[in-house]
Amino acid sequence: QVQLVESGGGSVQAGGSLRLSCAASGNTVYMGWFRQAPGKEREGIAAIDHNGYTRYNDAVKGRFTIAKDTAKNTLSLQMNSLTPEDTAMYFCAASRIISSTATMMNSSIYAYWGQGTQVVVSS
Repeated sequence: QVQLVESGGGSVQAGGSLRLSCAASGNTVYMGWFRQAPGKEREGIAAIDHNGYTRYNDAVKGRFTIAKDTAKNTLSLQMNSLTPEDTAMYFCAASRIISSTATMMNSSIYAYWGQGTQVVVSS
C-alpha cells in the first residue's frame, strides 16, 4: 500500500508560479501528476520513473518540471508561467508495477492516488 499526500496548491495570477509536493509512503516505480478541470477528463501532466526518466504533456512542456527526491520519497511539480488554462485539481499518483515508459502518462497504470490539491490561476 502506498499513501500519497499532496500539498502546495493555491491561487496565483497568470504568469506566476506554484510548487506542488507529494509525500509518498512505500516504494514506487512510477509517479505522476494528473489534473482534472471541471467538466473535463483527467489528464496526465508529468511522470517520472524509478530511473529518473520523465515525460510531459505537451501543454506543460517547458513550463512544468517534475522531480523526485528519493531520499525523502517526495515528488514535486514546479509550475511556472501559469495560465488560466492550468486551473484544475491536481493529483499525485503512484504505481508499483513495472510497465513501459510509454504508458507513464496513462492514469490506468496508477493504483495509488492522493486526495488532490486545487490550483487556481486568475487572469
